[in-house]
Amino acid sequence: MTAVLGGGTRITWLGHATTLIESASGVRVLIDPWVMTNPSCPVAWHTLPQIDVVLITHGHGDHLGDVLKVVELTHPKAVIAVHEIAVWLERNGVTVARGMNRGGTQHVGDIGVTMVAAVHSSSILDGDGTLHPGGEACGFVVTLENGYRVYHAGDTDVFGDMALIGEMFHPDVALLPIGDHYTMGPTGAAMAAKLLGVHRVIPIHWGTFPALVGNPDALRVAGAAQGLVVLSPQPGETLS
Repeated sequence: MTAVLGGGTRITWLGHATTLIESASGVRVLIDPWVMTNPSCPVAWHTLPQIDVVLITHGHGDHLGDVLKVVELTHPKAVIAVHEIAVWLERNGVTVARGMNRGGTQHVGDIGVTMVAAVHSSSILDGDGTLHPGGEACGFVVTLENGYRVYHAGDTDVFGDMALIGEMFHPDVALLPIGDHYTMGPTGAAMAAKLLGVHRVIPIHWGTFPALVGNPDALRVAGAAQGLVVLSPQPGETLS
């Protein structure tokens, strides 16, 4: 475990966009629960600890992924997603689904969850091939009990209103996609960090598939002039 975050916060990258945040008091927030079928997630993490909150940025299978199994096994207090995904979850037996929309904030205990914009598509593909509306893609700002803030951008391109996210929330660390093709690449992520005013970035959504050509070294080069600190754990590695 590498000590770089501060605030008693622990963040474990489980591969692709799947991220586990643990607050100083031990509350666990799992974002984009693609776990058991995620080729980048270490087998040791296929069995998760108790999860308190699950957040879903959009409906694509590499993010919504294993949510039903995760809920069954970890019994979270809340699964938070955009309204349309929450309706789908409820129809699939998730009684703790909480729908919301961009701009809103919910609290689970002392943890604040604010849904913010992202520039991406969203849909849900069922096992029988049925395609359901997934609402609009989003990101999340998670405010922990001690005020430490983590911004998870979900899948997105860089967009100018990231400056508003930075101005309003002042995230301590940002998880930004860098893979390119389906999201912004390293150059876009460096600009996103600049707009957000963050100096520490954990790159996500890279390396899982051949199309995702962006990598952390390219982000370091792109962000060098702005003093960007790129924290690049291996899947299953915890930063604190």
